[in-house]
Amino acid sequence: MALTTEQLINRLKVPTSRIRAVLDTDTFNEIDDQFAVVYSLLSKEKLQMEAFYAAPFYNELSNGPKDGMEKSFDELQRILEIMGVRESIPSYRGSEAYLPDPSTPVESEGARNLVERALASTADDPLYVISIGAITNVASALLMEPKIIDKIVVVWLGGHALHWKDTKEFNLKQDLHASRILFDSGVPLVLIPCKGVASHLSTSLSEIRDYVKDSGPIGEYLYETYKNCREDHYAYSRVIWDISAIAYLVQSDWLPSTLVHSPLISEDFRWSFDSNRHFIRYVHDLKRDDIFKDLFTKMRLAASK
Repeated sequence: MALTTEQLINRLKVPTSRIRAVLDTDTFNEIDDQFAVVYSLLSKEKLQMEAFYAAPFYNELSNGPKDGMEKSFDELQRILEIMGVRESIPSYRGSEAYLPDPSTPVESEGARNLVERALASTADDPLYVISIGAITNVASALLMEPKIIDKIVVVWLGGHALHWKDTKEFNLKQDLHASRILFDSGVPLVLIPCKGVASHLSTSLSEIRDYVKDSGPIGEYLYETYKNCREDHYAYSRVIWDISAIAYLVQSDWLPSTLVHSPLISEDFRWSFDSNRHFIRYVHDLKRDDIFKDLFTKMRLAASK
């Protein structure tokens, strides 16, 4: 289901009107996914959020990908409840494991729902798939039904900048098969790297206290989540990477981008390049202050209503 170069470039134009979107998130893995979920729901002028999917993760906060996915699903439910949309916007459990090989999808209600929503879309009104975790659910959907390549645009926070010495980034390295499928499939892809780009989105407890804490129940929740992530906040800041994927769709001028040939990923997690490969859109910078200002303002306005 390869798109022609002309079709791909056209699909990768930055959206200027309101779009339909779903968010794939490992919500319990870090404290930034929570901010991204809230940001997506508060950006109604640009995003019509249709569904949320829980992504797997495995680190010190889980005992395996399945446990990470379940914890992410539970955390997602808490946020949607606080935001008052748990009943109106569906959420789905995602993959319980990473891809076993390059051709076998992992069954999940999230991947199946993504296929259904994508097939119901059109090339003129594609579904934007925002992913801020391991790309397992999305890769599984692409394997289940390659036809969706013509009906979706993927915006993924994953890997590091293309000039970085390696790309051993958490989202990318968790599931190498899935990451390679994403870059090899020809699906319209917007790549937002972590180190070198999204790593500029750093904030501090004092800033969250001043501009988020008093923004209603969800502001208090995000403040407590940030405060509890570390005992000592003296001269400390933390990256809230995941809001970058939402910000790109809210105002693309805040995240300058260009078309590049889809990179390859080596076994030792390094980028390599081939100018014969299809194009993706690559974000190479961002305006940190504009993004945080938009998020903080929307939270304050929502709390005042």
